[in-house]
Amino acid sequence: MTATPWGFRDILPAEAQAREDIALSVRGCLKHHGYLPVETPLLEEKDSLEQGGRITDSPFKLFDVDGGLLVVRPDNTLPIVRLVSTRLHAGDLPLRLRYEAPVVREQPRFAARSRQFTQLGFELIGAGGAAGDVEVVSLVLEVMDALGFADGRVVCGSVRPFQALLAVCGDESLAADALAFVHGNDLVGLDDRVAASAVSPAQARAICELPRLHGGVEVLDRVDGLLAAAGVAGATTTGLRELAAQVAAASERPAEERLSFDFSLMNSFDYYTGLVLKAYAGGLSDPVGSGGRYDAVFNGKLADETGGAASAPAAGFAFSLERLTAAHDAAHSADGDNAVGRDTWDRAAAPLRIAVPKGSLKEGSLRVLAAAGLDVSGLVDAGRHLIVRASEQDEAPVASCRIGDVEFIIVRAQDAPAFVACGGADCGICGRDSLIEAGLDLLQLVDLRFGECRFIEAEPADRAGEAERAYARRGSLRVATKYPRIASAWYASRGVNVDLVALHGNIELGPIVGMTDRIVDITATGTTLRENNLVITGEIMTCTARFFVNPGRARLDPRVRELAERLARISH
Repeated sequence: MTATPWGFRDILPAEAQAREDIALSVRGCLKHHGYLPVETPLLEEKDSLEQGGRITDSPFKLFDVDGGLLVVRPDNTLPIVRLVSTRLHAGDLPLRLRYEAPVVREQPRFAARSRQFTQLGFELIGAGGAAGDVEVVSLVLEVMDALGFADGRVVCGSVRPFQALLAVCGDESLAADALAFVHGNDLVGLDDRVAASAVSPAQARAICELPRLHGGVEVLDRVDGLLAAAGVAGATTTGLRELAAQVAAASERPAEERLSFDFSLMNSFDYYTGLVLKAYAGGLSDPVGSGGRYDAVFNGKLADETGGAASAPAAGFAFSLERLTAAHDAAHSADGDNAVGRDTWDRAAAPLRIAVPKGSLKEGSLRVLAAAGLDVSGLVDAGRHLIVRASEQDEAPVASCRIGDVEFIIVRAQDAPAFVACGGADCGICGRDSLIEAGLDLLQLVDLRFGECRFIEAEPADRAGEAERAYARRGSLRVATKYPRIASAWYASRGVNVDLVALHGNIELGPIVGMTDRIVDITATGTTLRENNLVITGEIMTCTARFFVNPGRARLDPRVRELAERLARISH
């Protein structure tokens, strides 16, 4: 055996020593504040674990000899919920627990992401409200200070405002769809879904704008204003205001450098009931940790002194040891003077990197970027240059800040999502289809309304009915496509079994030479279909170009949001 399975790796002594030093620092902070260690099994019964919350990204499942379905834990919070619910009592509260344990999560296959990582985390059970939130956030900041992260920052949001807003709308279908779009970081899809609904204009505006709100404590006024106009009674941001006040009072640095708010911030786990937060450090786009409040998980699950059932508020946070190590390396990398590299926090002095697509989307991209105030003259004929440096024009419109210098990264549209997700660029432009096919963690902010094309299913005009007969005989449809994720999702939604043949060009040949029954492809004018005697048998979706960003950069670099606001004004 010469290699580990993909997403898993060996750790050699030098790195292991660095990880141990970081873990000792984190452990020391938690221990100092009275957090006690616990350990839970690597394998858990799936049904038992899901009593605390839905599991969405556990890639490894197996049956034991008794036929029970087991999962390799994707998170440490739910196992601790199980432990506390079954082994401890309400009289033991409050509980301050800490852990250091590996977890395994599903990741996109070719995104250079590890499937196993180690969590250093803590849970505060039995202390609710603002006091509990302040303890969690303060401890996270203290850990980052102990690790020497001068740029350490916590970005907070809350699920309560959005949930309260959806509740007053009275449309359960819209509520479910809206939550799915926000969890999926697709704010353009959210706009389209809300536009098709029957909610009031004030409610529609609040649903679309709330996940886009970001900034300092002043943004909480906008949250309350939107919700009040939409019919939500009472303030939903009181706890966040108290949190901001107490963090500011205890910090020697300006409050806005320590704590900010972003209401696009959602977690992959669905058990959070209030505060949600991510921590950033070392200038990295990926958070070094995340957590939040999950009060509802312990509803009626703790035994009280009388033998009855008791509830308890709870909140927790988990650092990724791997990301802490990467952030530590970035923040302390030195050329003799503790200088830091391109990916470190001081990005204000570095150009904003924008992934710009080649091909059919280039002309529209240059047009909207120029209208947003950027000098795109170097992109008109870039020759063999892969990076074009430019700057903001003096007469550029400004909403909140200047953008300054930029670097245009010239890429294929299909590659733009990977460049942005993996830190090669801060933001970019590509078609909706490329974002779907990439399946990466990206925040879609603006529909740029150019480059429109249709995704269609087609077959040879002279073979009408043959695909249906083949499906009846084989029980599946054979389809050629360059877009397997889009195609498989569409057929699955229609209950059709499909065998996909992935091709990279000349998709039309698949059914023409008898290799497949049909194709799934994009078309703008239909000319290629007609010239090859193909007719459309199904309409899948319409795609336009979108402006998307790395979520971490959107939360840390105001220039990213400034560009998004300019593009939104142009496109609408």
